Amino acid sequence: MPIAIDLSDSPLRHPAALAADAGDLGDLPEWDLSHLYPGLDSEAFKADLARAEAECKAIADAYRGRLDDLATGPAPSQALAEAVQRYERVEDLLGRLMSYAGLVYSGDTTDPKRAKFYGDTQERLTAASSDLLFFTLELNRIDDAALEAAIAAEPLARYRPWIEDIRKDKPFQLDDRLEQLFHEKSVTSRAAWNRLFDETIAALRFEVRGEELTLEPTLNKLQDSDGSLRKDAAEALAKVFAANLRNFTLITNTLVKDKEISDRWRGFEDVADSRHLANRVEREVVDALVAAVREAYPRLSHRYYKLKARWFGRDHLNHWDRNAPLPTVEQRTIPWIEARETVLTAYAGFSPRMADIAKKFFEDSWIDAPVRPGKAPGAFAHPTVPSVHPYVLLNYQGKPRDVMTLAHELGHGVHQVLAAPNGALMAPTPLTLAETASVFGEMLTFRRLLEETTNPVQRKAMLAAKVEDMINTVVRQIAFYSFERKVHLERRNGELTADKLCELWMSVQDESLGP
Repeated sequence: MPIAIDLSDSPLRHPAALAADAGDLGDLPEWDLSHLYPGLDSEAFKADLARAEAECKAIADAYRGRLDDLATGPAPSQALAEAVQRYERVEDLLGRLMSYAGLVYSGDTTDPKRAKFYGDTQERLTAASSDLLFFTLELNRIDDAALEAAIAAEPLARYRPWIEDIRKDKPFQLDDRLEQLFHEKSVTSRAAWNRLFDETIAALRFEVRGEELTLEPTLNKLQDSDGSLRKDAAEALAKVFAANLRNFTLITNTLVKDKEISDRWRGFEDVADSRHLANRVEREVVDALVAAVREAYPRLSHRYYKLKARWFGRDHLNHWDRNAPLPTVEQRTIPWIEARETVLTAYAGFSPRMADIAKKFFEDSWIDAPVRPGKAPGAFAHPTVPSVHPYVLLNYQGKPRDVMTLAHELGHGVHQVLAAPNGALMAPTPLTLAETASVFGEMLTFRRLLEETTNPVQRKAMLAAKVEDMINTVVRQIAFYSFERKVHLERRNGELTADKLCELWMSVQDESLGP
């Protein structure tokens, strides 16, 4: 969610800021995806796609129905390790192909050529990887004692964390044919509905004061110092979203029902258990976190927004002012070069190596920063695969929030670079760990700026904005979780109307944000 942190009193302010005050962001970088493949029609991509399809079949021919024999035969550690290593190599190749298609698509989700390329690649890789489904299913059917003996010695011992991790999925596995059906149908079920949502959002246009804008520039105006402009932007958002409410309601109902079917077949008890399993965190831990944060709502978010309303001279805060900069505090546009130096200097203060890794994202064209029509909204750090490197997508518009977003995503990126030597099977991390790295990078940047800011008005603005940032990171996320739980539970009684979804949403907003 948007935050607002004013950096104008920072000693890291670059001379280029004089131009930025007039709205000049400087030269914004665009990523170079040729590090993955030269282009959509490249022979390298076509050759790798064909090689991946052939290798998936070859692995199935070589190992399907044999993993248990390898685990109980001579030299089980060596025999299973060779199979796992071959599986890991093709997983890296599949990931490289899908990462490229996904990144190309995110650059402009409204481009028919890119959308077709993404869809075709997804279909072919889903079909190819169905030949690999047996691998983890059979590993999980190996007797515990036999598998433990095999992973006790090298070279299979290296893969112990991955093997132990997939064993956690064992109670919820279905038979091979059902797993294949779920896998192949994903392209026409949840993946298709998610794609429809993404393309719909990217194609929306919002008219603000006679100017037609995409989502990101419209959201950006909610952080403007002009309250009437924030209101106009909020009303433009509401008008367009309301016009698309029917489609959004259908998408939500379909995705929730799709998950209910999957959970029921797999035997998950609670609506959130599959997510807890994916995050490798126990339900009891999440329940305790939710209870603690909800109990703290009054002394956190309720208290803060009451204080902010007073700063704005009101009894209650308008919703379009929730992430607004504080009144009377100077706002300016932060050029890209200053954002870069701000984050790298903060990282270097903690670890020169961390800064050196982050610097590669800038120097080697691993970042795509400009706002473009059709580009995926928001921001992300995509790890791609260990054999290449991560990429970061931003929609940079020069707001203090954008600097913090850059610091956040580079936290992910540095983590992904450091995890890459673990290989394609063990480099991925659950959200519980991944978000720790990103928020850490964000906090390094904030603390560095705060230490070097002496102007009391600016310090107040920065501290207030960091409170809002943490409310968005903690309170808002718990509120989203509570909302989703309500939606999934209510959906079991039948389709939800748009009014019902809005009612559930507002009940959570009232509780989490206060009056």
